Amino acid sequence: MKTVWFLPLLFLYLVVFSSGYGKNVSSRPGVVNIGAIFTFNSSIGRVSKIAIEEAVKDVNSNSTILHGTKLNLTMVNSNCSGFVGMVEALKFMETDIVAIIGPQCSTVAHIISYVSNELKIPLLSFAVTDPTLSSLQYPFFVRTTQSDTYQMAAVAETVEYFGWKAVLAIYVDNEYGRNGISALNDKLAERRCKISYKVGIPPISGVTKGVIMDILVHVALMESRVIILHVSPELGSLVFSVSHYLGMMGNGYVWIATDWLAYYLDTNSPLPHEQMDTMQGVILLRQHTPDSDRKRAFLSRWKQLTGGSLGMGMNSYGLYAYDSVWMLAHAIDAFFNQGGIIRFSNDSRLHSQEGSNLHLDAMSIFNDGMLLLNNIVQSNLVGLTGPLKFTPDRSLVHPAYEIINVIGTGIRRIGYWSNYSGLSTVPPETLYTRPPNRSSANQQLHSVIWPGDTLTNPRGWVFPNSGKLLKIAVPVRVGYKEFVSQIRGTNYFKGFCIDVFTAAVSLLPYAVPYQFVPFGNGRDNPSYTDLVYRITTGEYDGAIGDIAIVTNRTRIVDFTQPYAASGLVVVAPFKKLNTGAWAFMRPFNPLMWIVTAAFFLVVGIVVWVLEHRTNDEFRGPPKQQFITILWFSLSTMFFAHRENTVSTLGRLVLIIWLFVVLIINSSYTASLTSILTVQQLSSHVKGIESLKNSNDRIGYQVGSFAEHYLSQELNISKSRLVALGSPEAYAKALKDGPKKGGVAAVVDERPYVELFLSSQCSFRIVGQEFTKSGWGFAFPRDSPLAVDLSTAILGLAESGDLQRIHDKWLLKSSCTMESAELESDRLHLKSFWGLFLICGIACFIALFIYFMQIIHQLRTADPPDAISSEPSSGRSRRLQRFLSLMDEKEDPSKSKSKRAKVERSSFENDRDEESGRHSNKRQTELATMSNDLSN
Repeated sequence: MKTVWFLPLLFLYLVVFSSGYGKNVSSRPGVVNIGAIFTFNSSIGRVSKIAIEEAVKDVNSNSTILHGTKLNLTMVNSNCSGFVGMVEALKFMETDIVAIIGPQCSTVAHIISYVSNELKIPLLSFAVTDPTLSSLQYPFFVRTTQSDTYQMAAVAETVEYFGWKAVLAIYVDNEYGRNGISALNDKLAERRCKISYKVGIPPISGVTKGVIMDILVHVALMESRVIILHVSPELGSLVFSVSHYLGMMGNGYVWIATDWLAYYLDTNSPLPHEQMDTMQGVILLRQHTPDSDRKRAFLSRWKQLTGGSLGMGMNSYGLYAYDSVWMLAHAIDAFFNQGGIIRFSNDSRLHSQEGSNLHLDAMSIFNDGMLLLNNIVQSNLVGLTGPLKFTPDRSLVHPAYEIINVIGTGIRRIGYWSNYSGLSTVPPETLYTRPPNRSSANQQLHSVIWPGDTLTNPRGWVFPNSGKLLKIAVPVRVGYKEFVSQIRGTNYFKGFCIDVFTAAVSLLPYAVPYQFVPFGNGRDNPSYTDLVYRITTGEYDGAIGDIAIVTNRTRIVDFTQPYAASGLVVVAPFKKLNTGAWAFMRPFNPLMWIVTAAFFLVVGIVVWVLEHRTNDEFRGPPKQQFITILWFSLSTMFFAHRENTVSTLGRLVLIIWLFVVLIINSSYTASLTSILTVQQLSSHVKGIESLKNSNDRIGYQVGSFAEHYLSQELNISKSRLVALGSPEAYAKALKDGPKKGGVAAVVDERPYVELFLSSQCSFRIVGQEFTKSGWGFAFPRDSPLAVDLSTAILGLAESGDLQRIHDKWLLKSSCTMESAELESDRLHLKSFWGLFLICGIACFIALFIYFMQIIHQLRTADPPDAISSEPSSGRSRRLQRFLSLMDEKEDPSKSKSKRAKVERSSFENDRDEESGRHSNKRQTELATMSNDLSN
């Protein structure tokens, strides 16, 4: 009976569990299926096919890797077709593979990554560099090569290193090309550079020379001469051939090719001379793989495998393909060590509907695919390409590129780029042990031989060959026509600003086709802010004239180096001051007079205190002593004091005070002399602060930024501001004054004011210049013309031509010899507070020492038993004693007698000691004689 029941159960088990509900393989099987999908007939594919096969052989022959398990490799050709790649990937999913090496093309990778995510099959791509394939969107996509994010960062830093601001981009119009150029645009923007024009080439195989020629002719009309080429090797070779035919490989051009050219040259080297001639001077990038013994041994072995066949040279992608197999093998071994089981199950969502012939239910989900993926991502080994380890965003560590220059029949490495330290001339692996240094001084490359066989770094741009002239806007001024004015009836201009511009343009090493375009109605000065804004809209290609460089304008345009210093100043009317009867009071301001008088009195009191006890000249009745204090202190002003000082402290205070008096006398004399002999000017407006705090009306020039500055920065009400359009309007408004409808002062830029004052001698600049700026020529942001003109303006300044142009237009004879600044001739306390401080400190120290001496005498004079038992009476007596000691005269003879007494006492002591010694000696001699007699 048991057998009868057992046989149906066994049959049911075999039917059910073999019909697709689940598939299990032992934990460490004998064979593990892996796949590889790429384009066989390509520079990358031909090399990678052999490299992957050799890697599988090496893994299977090494028993320490998988411990008896073998890798079973199946390779299919996607031909870089998204449709073919999808079909082949779906076929893979029917064979229970655990991982796929590849794909090679971005188009295929985007499609099959969705399948990989659903079926949990890891993809290890050794050739897809598309930066948009992120681990967040495609968690089972693992990039085992470098992303174009780093390659484009290397290109951007190279562009910045040579000082170029704009580039042109030619790319293949697919995911690889578009996404790579998008990454380049981001990296250039980080360095204030840009792609000024980009054009895509169709990715189809039948692109003709005519299509390429149309594209390159359009590129040749652009301003930039720096061309980034991000295409496939087939298209790249065609682009170089056509560009060489069009003369676009000559002087002034810069060609930077991404790593497609590097692996094309590595694989197919040596190329025919005719083909190499079409790419002379090109800069290209190649993924850097550190040199090692293992790498050298494999390259030697590669030559034996290929026999040196043409088109089979090893490239960086072949090395990454080889390392990808080893990375997968180590991950599978770790997978088994962690208890992973190769087990597949069907997805109910893929069950075919009735009548369908797709058989989607044949595809299986790898149940432990996430475990294998985690082991791949956590890889940490060293391969032919260097460390195989991933960062948190699943990029390989230490991304680096070699920067190479095509010369003659070969190539020359001019430097390296690494994400760690930027551009360098030493291999990046030698820099990883040092602290990172991305400073501009540390960025270095060897010299480059550019297209046209020149060592001179190309400027990187030219004026477009479109036959159009640059539209340079020039403001039509109403006043101050010495700076810029339009010749009536023409579009020609003259003036200081025009001459500076034409002189600077003449110094440029290239011709600038331009035309002047008037800006303004000719009746009022135009708004310069509006003029600058129109450059940003493309209405004008630049603007020249008396344009002030201010903050809000620099945010939207680029200015050249300032060719004229500028800044806001205040102009006001003035009046001449007569000396008058009280002119002698003007050298000092009131506070200076008060403090000086106070110090005369204080010093007199201090000297009286110090001399009162020892000097008869400072004693007497109180009235006499008070007069003595006043007389002594005031007489020191003229060094005519008759009283002698005998105390050391008194003499110290007097010496310091006499020094202070000497300085004050000298300064007073100099200031009074200036007041009495030099013509003095006065204005009720002292500067911008006094003008701001008043309610007077203020004039400004129409169109100037002064209005915005006064109202927005200084918060002066616009009702107080009066627009003035010409120098004549300035003069009339200032003469009328606020009471007659005029203005109290005019605020304008210094160049205008200096020209105005050259003919108007009734006004002066009051106060200091309260802003600092300059005049420059305005151009669109990142315009290379602004940089070159800045260099030319500096050349004009160094040669003296800029000053000669200034003198030609702005040097006037009248009023130029008089002082244009109104400064106060009064002497203030701040100029002398140090002297007063020193004198005060000396007085304090002298009084402190003096009172300490009095206190000491008070203590030594009072015997202990004289202290009263009542504290109040004791303190009273001490105070009386203290005051009496200060008032009583000290007898100088007492100190002399004390010194004599001390000397006499010392002499007597010495004499007593000497007599004692003689007495002892005499007694000893007598004792000796008595002993002799007794004997």
